Amino acid sequence: MLDALTLDQIRMFVTVAEAGSFRAGAARLLRAQSAVSHAIANLESQLGVAVFDRSGHRPTLTAAGAALLEDARAVLLKVDFLRARARGLGEGVETELALMVDTLYPLPLAAAALGELRAALPSVRLRLATAALGGTLQALRDGHCDLAIMAGEDFRDPRIETEALQSVPIVAVAAASHPLARLRGKALTGADLADHLQIVLQDPSDLSQGRDFGVLSPQTLRVGTQDAKRALILAGVGWGRLPQWAVERELAERQLLPLPAAALGPQGVAQMPTYLAWRTDQALGVAAMALREVLHRLAGAAARGPGTGPAAKARPRPR
Repeated sequence: MLDALTLDQIRMFVTVAEAGSFRAGAARLLRAQSAVSHAIANLESQLGVAVFDRSGHRPTLTAAGAALLEDARAVLLKVDFLRARARGLGEGVETELALMVDTLYPLPLAAAALGELRAALPSVRLRLATAALGGTLQALRDGHCDLAIMAGEDFRDPRIETEALQSVPIVAVAAASHPLARLRGKALTGADLADHLQIVLQDPSDLSQGRDFGVLSPQTLRVGTQDAKRALILAGVGWGRLPQWAVERELAERQLLPLPAAALGPQGVAQMPTYLAWRTDQALGVAAMALREVLHRLAGAAARGPGTGPAAKARPRPR
């Protein structure tokens, strides 16, 4: 009967499938290999199908096992979420809250949100860090932050819950002294950009290994921080893409000029979606929920335009 299935059996099934062998799965679970084999045999008996083909040197998923694996993972995720939610309901205000923010996201908005939270919950110690590309997702996976603000659609994980915040304009720019600035009278093509060095941000994680995002030139100079990228572009070393909020003064003073390259968006401007994210197996506490509320409110105000930003906000109410 399916009612006799246990979470222990399901977790062993998923672990062995991910580890590649009963021995490796047992080591991960800190269980005897015989106990793991027995539990999975019982699971197969309850389901009425074999989930592993044991005829080879290593067990391989059967067609039925491959089909059931995602369902098994979904069950475990739901259970982890249930446990985390129950823990959260039984706990009070967190003593510390860590936020990791993608370097594309407007830091003034993050600062305004943390300022509100500090005023409402002064006993909570706050930590803020920034990371590029896959760095925010990696920080969540590794448990280095409670909440993260991620940018783009390229990094996803079924164990990470996401909620849309707002889109951030990303503009292609070059210094006024750069050769591309002299071509501003024409609509720039990908070939025009490929003739010049592009300053590119490097992923601190391994999640984008073998992939590039928005790279049009075969000539690249890779840097570790957004500040280094901005400094090199301002110095005329190369061209690149930067969040518009970070270079508004330089654009207004014409130290930097926008590059109207359709390959990077209308007039060289792309809208980058951003998301608030957290682990599904860790319930949001009182402070995290309050910060979530403020970030969504500020994102809505930013989307509505000037005059509705951080200055016109109320204190967050802890839940």
